[in-house]
Amino acid sequence: MNRLNIWIEISSLLTEERSNIGQFCLQGVKGIKSEFYGARKGTDMSHKESDFTEPLFDIPYTNSVIKDLGLHRTRVMILKPKSCLTYHTDPSWRVHIPLITNEKCFFLENMEARHLEADTVHVVDTTQPHTSINASREERVHIVGVI
Repeated sequence: MNRLNIWIEISSLLTEERSNIGQFCLQGVKGIKSEFYGARKGTDMSHKESDFTEPLFDIPYTNSVIKDLGLHRTRVMILKPKSCLTYHTDPSWRVHIPLITNEKCFFLENMEARHLEADTVHVVDTTQPHTSINASREERVHIVGVI
């Protein structure tokens, strides 16, 4: 896991982020304007991750960050309190931009738990087995994009 030495205006991302919905896409594919198409790996998706390049929302700052980082299939991922994801692999590396987090939220890779702090952009090799853990009583919110 690597940290990129760039500054992201987290307050602007939070202003534009729609965390009340749950996990949803910020980018879609041409002809499909659903924020839920491609939001989860297990959904019936006939497109490649690299096809998700079309901004779905009028969120200028967030869209500029996505473009500047060269991300696609970018999603808002909310991990509820006292929960975790399955231990899994993804087909490509991901960028994580933590928006809301705390010291009781962890990213587990290679059986090593690390806290991904806010105000930092993290590049993660998610082709390796990993999971996310929220051992707190607050939601954890990340923007996650494919690189």
